[in-house]
Amino acid sequence: MSVPYNQEKIDKIKKLKKERNAIILAHNYVLGEVQDVADFVGDSLELSIKARDIDEDVIVFCGVQFMAETAKILSPEKTVLHPVKESGCPMADMATASALRKFKKDYPGAVTVCYVNSTAELKTEVDVCCTSANAADIVSLVPEDKQVLFLPDKNLGAYVAKQTGRDIVLWKGFCPTHMRLTPEDILKKKKEYPEAVTIVHPECRPEVIELSDHALSTGGMLRFAKETEEKQIIVATELGIIHRLQKENPHKLFIPISEQAVCMNMKMIELDHIINALEKNETEIVLDRETIEKARKPIVRMLEKDLSL
Repeated sequence: MSVPYNQEKIDKIKKLKKERNAIILAHNYVLGEVQDVADFVGDSLELSIKARDIDEDVIVFCGVQFMAETAKILSPEKTVLHPVKESGCPMADMATASALRKFKKDYPGAVTVCYVNSTAELKTEVDVCCTSANAADIVSLVPEDKQVLFLPDKNLGAYVAKQTGRDIVLWKGFCPTHMRLTPEDILKKKKEYPEAVTIVHPECRPEVIELSDHALSTGGMLRFAKETEEKQIIVATELGIIHRLQKENPHKLFIPISEQAVCMNMKMIELDHIINALEKNETEIVLDRETIEKARKPIVRMLEKDLSL
């Protein structure tokens, strides 16, 4: 019997990982076959913690550019490979360091809270990072007499403002994939599956979040799916997470809110790219020491929940 085509690739990846002393980290949105060969799959917060604590010499990061940069910032002594360098994040590109410097001049003394979905360069200009899993907690740590600037995602920022009751100045960035999801999409699925519970990512529009039962990070969605007694769950986020949800909860039905909920950048990395990365060291994330030192501070403040500025 011939060996399945993908099995040959999987075996090769295992061999190369061992030779390079490498670990594969993957985000919940990447292709299912990539999730399956990864050593660890998680959301941005989980991946940040994992990247900080690994023992392996090489990190192959399967996600978008800012995630691989974050891994390098947290483990600068490691070789960090991003298999497809073109796999970027449109939201991250909506905020630049130079634009933020100008913006902050209008808000002297404000605390800048930056979604980890941002470039390494931008992180050098902010006070503290957050993820969708901990954004409300991080903002709550900011002294109440301080103005909060939140960037780059206006939807997550608006959600956090509502959760915390804080008056937050919002950057105008957004995730194109989540912005495509509409209230009509949710209402349609609710009508088709009246018994289903609805979970959404807080990068969605406020009016979409309003129609949901729970707003959760991808890690939160996975925990909810395991713990709930609900058997039908409408999922309003990027479609890649359905693979893991179904894999971990085979007796439950997960209904994607829309077939349009696809981030093509997250889907760029395939098994061949991982093999190429391990064989040819492509594409290595290179950041200068000053950028790493400056960008590391807001990430560490997030992980340690320490806003001693």
